[in-house]
Amino acid sequence: MPMPDVPESALVLHHAPQSRSIVAQWMLEELGEPFTFQLVNLRRNEQRGAEHLAVNPMGKVPALRHGAVLVTEAAAICAYLADAFPQAGLAPPHGDPLRGPYYRWLFFGPSCLEPAIVDRMLKREPGPAMMLGYGDFDTLMEVLARAVSHGPYLLGEQFTAADVVIGAGLQWGMMTGAVPARPEFTAYADRLKARPALQRVYAKDAELVAAQQN
Repeated sequence: MPMPDVPESALVLHHAPQSRSIVAQWMLEELGEPFTFQLVNLRRNEQRGAEHLAVNPMGKVPALRHGAVLVTEAAAICAYLADAFPQAGLAPPHGDPLRGPYYRWLFFGPSCLEPAIVDRMLKREPGPAMMLGYGDFDTLMEVLARAVSHGPYLLGEQFTAADVVIGAGLQWGMMTGAVPARPEFTAYADRLKARPALQRVYAKDAELVAAQQN
């Protein structure tokens, strides 16, 4: 479906419900800035159509347009939005020592947590730990369990884009059974689910799923 005319500063999320695009949707909800969806129907294979491939040649969602800027990859979108809208407080400011652990967890999701979950889901032999970005699964789980136990959020009292990325990954992993429902993970997930932004995501996702099934 062609994208309607929008202001140059508008936020447009190329999105499919029940996909990793929800990570970017959650981040946008946390911003509190207005945005619109450019929906991609995966059931109709629209992600492989010429229109969407012009946005993301990988044929995947999410993709974000912000005026003339186009960003793909969920964690990259979260990082971009946190810096583009600093007033939302979703990243430590440049120069803050917390910027280091913030980056660590922001990219720990796609580089460590998600590959480990996919290996477990597919019952795939992961290979030698020294060759894997995530090392070994048990160590990964221990590191994450400690990280989410230090405060309400990964950086303590401040909720950041890193919590969006790691929180979404942990919730997905527990939902599929690939991640054990350890007390540390379920308590962290419960804190995240209580956030109004994530509740709006769940409600909108259900509406979009129902609309695409009609």
